[in-house]
Amino acid sequence: MRAAVLEEYGEPLAIESVDPPDPAPHGVVVDVEACGICRSDWHAWRGHGEWADDQVPIGQILGHEPAGTVARVGERVDRFEPGDRVAVPFNLGEGTCPQCRNGHGNVCEDGYALGFEETVPGAFAEQVSVPHADFNVVALPDAVSTVEAAALGCRYVTAFHALAHRADLAAGDWVAVHGCGGLGLAAVQIAGALGANVAAVDVREDPLELATDLGADATVVADEDVDVPGEIAAVTDGGAHASVDALGRAETCRNSVDCLRTRGTHVQVGLTTDAERGEIALPMDELTRWDVTIVGSRGMPPSRYDELLRLIETGRLDPGALVTREVVLEDVSERLAAMTDYGTRGIEVVSEF
Repeated sequence: MRAAVLEEYGEPLAIESVDPPDPAPHGVVVDVEACGICRSDWHAWRGHGEWADDQVPIGQILGHEPAGTVARVGERVDRFEPGDRVAVPFNLGEGTCPQCRNGHGNVCEDGYALGFEETVPGAFAEQVSVPHADFNVVALPDAVSTVEAAALGCRYVTAFHALAHRADLAAGDWVAVHGCGGLGLAAVQIAGALGANVAAVDVREDPLELATDLGADATVVADEDVDVPGEIAAVTDGGAHASVDALGRAETCRNSVDCLRTRGTHVQVGLTTDAERGEIALPMDELTRWDVTIVGSRGMPPSRYDELLRLIETGRLDPGALVTREVVLEDVSERLAAMTDYGTRGIEVVSEF
């Protein structure tokens, strides 16, 4: 089968012919029909993460936002059979650890990260093997296309988990979203669907226009001379109830914390770059003084996908509205390189392998 393989950090991925995968006894093999191109792929492609012992190995097949059709099934799989339409979370659990048993499979103590570890090659390929399928794999409703499911990927489900489960939003709350790439735009749309008001922040006009189309109530252009927390305080009449750093830069993280009102919640979903190397200084005394909450958020438990899929089926959420481009497998390297200078818009999806 054809696959896009990481041969050198920051250099074009090699389109190679590799052996198709076999399913583990507890796994399935999926024919990949669509796979999102995510900024986490960009981090992997650039070789980031070594400061957290999380650098993707050379030789890895990247890609972690797949959807498609089950092709082959392991002998111990009960829930799926060939021909089933499915989506695959990137945060794969093994199903039996205390976190998995208590509904937190996204942080499985013995889990896998699809496309980021040698044991689980990714989905920039014609087929992908998924372990512990009965626990991890998500059946797709007929109303949700594979391209829409790929847009769910890690970005949309991460934003949903961050806002619905970690930030504990209430109707009428103000949410600030810092960084309007695919993850941030997903947060904009989801926050609105959950009944919140949204202030979207970016340095570029184009993604802010898209954020407005997706339901943002206010936008802030983060020019060098703009006081972003001050602008958000003015728009929200005192600061955001919740704020999301969807980019992972020191500046966006600090702005996110500083724009909160008393007892607000900062949610960190963007991963840092080699400029921050996993660490960002924060005003701890202020956080203590004003009873501020800081939470992290990673993916979404596979057991809670039904909440999101119901909202999509009823039309309250539309991940397909974030898809701005479909590309072929050979284009992945170019689209990853475009992310270096923030040259992408919304969510881009590989739909031809």
